[in-house]
Amino acid sequence: MTCPGRDMWMGFVTNLFDDLPGKAETELFTELLARDGVRIERIISTGQSTPVDQPYDQAHDEWVLLLRGAARLWIDGEGERELRPGDHLLIPARRLHRVLWTSQDEPTVWLAIHFG
Repeated sequence: MTCPGRDMWMGFVTNLFDDLPGKAETELFTELLARDGVRIERIISTGQSTPVDQPYDQAHDEWVLLLRGAARLWIDGEGERELRPGDHLLIPARRLHRVLWTSQDEPTVWLAIHFG
């Protein structure tokens, strides 16, 4: 049985938990895949937060899955939401949001899919 999209990977395997920093000054964004209308990235946070006066305001939808660590988000119209491994959510386009905190004692690893 052939897996759809198998040729695009050409046998290259990586692990989302490889090369995690103990601490970094800023969040680390790694683009994993980009195609028309969709971008998948790994985000690593090590205690960062979004400044109160600089919320994200994206022109596209974003689905995020927290893989490791912990975080608390603020989403306009929904309030605060704490995330732990396995939690995921959809942030609609133009919905203001920000990261209130991420784990200080271990890297927080996110998988984000941007689309639309």
